[in-house]
Amino acid sequence: MKSLAWYMEESGKPTNQFIFMQDNDPKHTAKVVPKWQNEQDFHVMKWPPQSPDLNPIENMWQLLKRRLFRNYDCPPCGIHELWDRIAHTWYQITAEKCQKFIKSMPDRCRAVIEADGFYIGY
Repeated sequence: MKSLAWYMEESGKPTNQFIFMQDNDPKHTAKVVPKWQNEQDFHVMKWPPQSPDLNPIENMWQLLKRRLFRNYDCPPCGIHELWDRIAHTWYQITAEKCQKFIKSMPDRCRAVIEADGFYIGY
């Protein structure tokens, strides 16, 4: 929460202009989190639990994992090499690729509605 608070402060925007979205993961719903959110006076978006179809970042993680496995044929020799590989691979993902996932949201939402809230395979 400290890093989020820092970012909000650095942005210079009023807290009521922020929308907090989380996927109901237990660490996001610990008692201290909703209390802090209420104190900050920003909107918390209602979001179904365990909903990777509606989370473009999940596609980014999958893309990162696929590229890591594709680009390296042997395991890293330690934690520093692992982080180097992750960073190198992450920075090769273009902004256009990120935008593609984000721009797919209207189609995802329509598909979830048509599937009555069930998994849609994004």
